[in-house]
Amino acid sequence: MSLAVIVAIAMFAGILLYALFGGADFGSGFFDLTAGGSERGGELRVLIDHSIGPVWEANHVWLIYILVIWWTGFPETFAAATTTLTLPLALALVGIVLRGASFAFRKYSATLAQARLFGAVFAGSSLITPFFLGAAAGAVASGRVPAQGNGDQLGSWLNPTSLFGGLIAVGTCAFLAGAFLTADASRSRHDALAEVLRIRTIGVGIATGIVVFAALIPIRNDSPTLSDRLLGPAAPLIVISAAAGLATLVMLHRRSYSSARFAAVAAVASVVIGWGVAQYPWMLVDEVRIADAAGAPATLAGLLVVVALAVVLVVPALGYLFWLTQSDRWTDAEHAA
Repeated sequence: MSLAVIVAIAMFAGILLYALFGGADFGSGFFDLTAGGSERGGELRVLIDHSIGPVWEANHVWLIYILVIWWTGFPETFAAATTTLTLPLALALVGIVLRGASFAFRKYSATLAQARLFGAVFAGSSLITPFFLGAAAGAVASGRVPAQGNGDQLGSWLNPTSLFGGLIAVGTCAFLAGAFLTADASRSRHDALAEVLRIRTIGVGIATGIVVFAALIPIRNDSPTLSDRLLGPAAPLIVISAAAGLATLVMLHRRSYSSARFAAVAAVASVVIGWGVAQYPWMLVDEVRIADAAGAPATLAGLLVVVALAVVLVVPALGYLFWLTQSDRWTDAEHAA
């Protein structure tokens, strides 16, 4: 395995982690948006604040990690993607900024009207960010980012693969968030809320599964290189994702909420890894392969040193943070407050 492929795998690991942990945070916006009015949806919104409050900002470390490795290790393809996909990437960035600001401001709103406004911005930006990130990924995967950059500013991401990519990103984020929020509600002894979230999450899971498999039809015609590998080397992962998604629905139906979280993670992780396998060995599909996109060997070696340091220094701290927020200590703190 070449040094370039190892660095690409390290970068893809960041994409996977951001999709799982950041995705679960973004997906909470869907449930915030559909919670209802200030009185009916108040309990759910408090749960969302309590669940994602300690981790929503920390999860962006994976996005920074991805961008640094891509920019440093594969600079020409980074330039090609950012000059071609300026609009969706800019809109995703706007969504990230607005989401963070509105999430913080909602807690300190002076009036109910202000709280509603910031809540709407938080929920809306939580949906548009994964959509545009998914659309950008679809543009790369469908071969619409030219190696020289400055590609079609609209056609590169306004196409079936990108649009389905955006919808799948929103759906999987909401599905993950639903599984985690349902478990959090049950652990916090909000049984009625857990029941509502259980039903909504099952509905989101069914809808997302339909979209994922329906997308295979237009992608077959729109992105033949990607489609051939999705139905080839990546096919077992698609099957695993379907099985894990079905298992999640069964566990939610049986109210096995803790187990449902792990099954939901497996379902989403399998989809993301399947996309990575389908795109290999391309950095920009049909344009530039990983080996040809890589920077200097010394730069790649330096990046792997940084990755090793991140594993030693960052991962344990984040792991402890996630463990703490899922522990009884955090639940007891909610009741004490």
